[in-house]
Amino acid sequence: MMDTDEVLRISDRFYILSTSARIDDRTRVLKHGDTFAVFDRFGDVEGTGIGDLGIYGMYDRDTRYLSRFRLRLAGARPLLLSSVIKDDNALLAVDLTNPDISREGAAVIPRGTVHIYRTMCLWNAACHERLNVHNYGDDALELLLQLEFASDFADIFEVRGLPRERHGHRLPAHVTRSGVSFAYQGLDGRLRHTRFAFDPAPDQLDEGRAQFQLRLAPRSGVTYRFSIACESEAVDGRPASISMARPGIWYEQAASCATEELRQARADEPDITTSNEQFNDWLNRSVADLHMMRTQTPGGPYPYAGVPWFSTAFGRDGIVTALECLWATPVVARGVLAYLALTQAAADSEEQDAQPGKILHETRGGEMAGTGEVPFGRYYGSVDSTPLFVVLAGAYFDRTGELDFVRELWPNIERALGWIDDYGDPDGDGFVEYSRRSARGLVQQGWKDSQDSVFHRDGTLAEGPIALCEVQALVFAAWRAASRLLSALGESARAEVFAARAESLRQRFEENFWCEEFGTYVLALDGKKRPCEVRTSNAGQCLYAGIASPDRAARVAAGLLDEASFSGWGIRTVASTEMRYNPMSYHNGSVWPHDNALIAAGFARYGLKRETLRALTGIFDASLFYDLHRLPELFCGFARRAGESPTQYPVSCSPQAWASGSALLLLQSCLNLKVLGNGSRLVFGGPILPPYLQAVWIRGLRVGRAVVDVTIERHGDDVAITVPRREGDVRVLSVE
Repeated sequence: MMDTDEVLRISDRFYILSTSARIDDRTRVLKHGDTFAVFDRFGDVEGTGIGDLGIYGMYDRDTRYLSRFRLRLAGARPLLLSSVIKDDNALLAVDLTNPDISREGAAVIPRGTVHIYRTMCLWNAACHERLNVHNYGDDALELLLQLEFASDFADIFEVRGLPRERHGHRLPAHVTRSGVSFAYQGLDGRLRHTRFAFDPAPDQLDEGRAQFQLRLAPRSGVTYRFSIACESEAVDGRPASISMARPGIWYEQAASCATEELRQARADEPDITTSNEQFNDWLNRSVADLHMMRTQTPGGPYPYAGVPWFSTAFGRDGIVTALECLWATPVVARGVLAYLALTQAAADSEEQDAQPGKILHETRGGEMAGTGEVPFGRYYGSVDSTPLFVVLAGAYFDRTGELDFVRELWPNIERALGWIDDYGDPDGDGFVEYSRRSARGLVQQGWKDSQDSVFHRDGTLAEGPIALCEVQALVFAAWRAASRLLSALGESARAEVFAARAESLRQRFEENFWCEEFGTYVLALDGKKRPCEVRTSNAGQCLYAGIASPDRAARVAAGLLDEASFSGWGIRTVASTEMRYNPMSYHNGSVWPHDNALIAAGFARYGLKRETLRALTGIFDASLFYDLHRLPELFCGFARRAGESPTQYPVSCSPQAWASGSALLLLQSCLNLKVLGNGSRLVFGGPILPPYLQAVWIRGLRVGRAVVDVTIERHGDDVAITVPRREGDVRVLSVE
């Protein structure tokens, strides 16, 4: 048996190190497909060169292809005027000007004479930039413009702080008149290239710097274009991730393609606006971030989890994100289900924590995953992804009524249900539990997967196998979803079996997980079936799944909104009364927007309207303090202090898919809205709006083959629903 220190030491290998001050929360992020880039507000990547492991740079499939890219004017950094990501997240625009430029002690070019306008976008594994330089002075001028660049080919896990004993080797740089190419042959057998191209060709170019001699007449300007492409191939020459950047394709074409792709993706989605402009800003940014995080996979669009650490497909994150935005954008759920069906485990593998029927935890494409230095090439260490897969399949059918897709997916659903029965409950006690099988995998395999997240009242870590409370709730919801799907498929006898199993689980759950002293469900049962009597947000997710009795749901909600659990900005992961509470921890006292959204949906399920509004208001208020109104993955759980913002968590992802999706789910919960394509109904179950929302307008919502516009208006404590437009067969119902 390992002691606590040994468990922490082994599992700390995947801890994200934070060795310096938090990344500026005003970083600028672009993403397209498998490629993302993190710039500072100047549009620079301020690395110091090869070996610098700051987070800034451009990455493709977990490898950093650009580790330094910085602009200098006469040897000095320009002055920042403004920096913004466009509303659709397609473009970064930066306005700069020159500082006072002196020669021999005299200012020869006053500050503000030269305007530099940088616009950048990502398209098909390449970064494209257009640089406009304009002289607003009355005199001609000469200036040296420099671009400094480097590529370190660092793996994302290395950037996160995981040391490596060995690396591949770099090939000599190749310099031409108008471009530079770097190459790295990895230990995984991949040959990776970073290719820089310049238009026009620089006056001087070497393997670390491009120099342009500016000669500008009064009131005149010049334009430069750059592209940086990421390419990867196997040693035998087979392509793995070849950039579509080609000579002659520059910023204008790439920007047009990126913008048009986003426009087309939103064409079939509803337009959602409210009477509150700040709420609209949050909602619009959240929707734009959801689109940015989408990546085309063999199964369709999939929301990658988060930038920078988790820009890949995660099973749990993708499913939760799809559930959050299902009412507005069901195409995401279809893509998630199809991709997870394609990657469902078919064999037993201890190294991958895989068993037949199990749903993916995460997949990685970097060098360290390819060599096995980390076990996440394709890894299955999630206990909840598999029941969540079935839950999403049922919810997708409810939303769309697409029975043909259910038939296509049914073999995968059967295998997932089989995993719950055959592997999820190895000791046969009726509860699904987990214990790590891979020596290098995750110790904790619920959504709170940091190593110290499951513990007892006295703070000691729980020993596995661990049966989490919310996992039992998700199994309950999965069996109910299976029952609905079987009914739709005409298998009524089997449908009744799963409905009965769900009801039996509900009764056993209430008997074994309820803690009368705390008025909530315990966090988990440990390997000896002892309850972890700790007040956590996990109990709130049980409400989302619907396993709680109504009276106990009300008591859970009251506890989650008391001073110990509710920070003023949101519900903490762990109440401040608990032994391991730390508002700066990842899972033991922080606030996660997606967690709050799921809990709010649980409140709404049980008709707890005021509680739903309080959860919405805390998270919305927090969004007002973040740059671009972009909610991060999590923030610290310190109590709300008058006149101060939420306290930021040092290494949280931003954007994060399920944090972005929380805006849509929180709004849906307040409206108590169900969109039922199977029957073409739009059902409001007693909506409520907060004082800061006078009205909500939903235009172009697709329900089956119909399209409908709906207006929801608050009149005092009452809410009225009107239907200005209805095309096709759809009913709009309001029920209490």
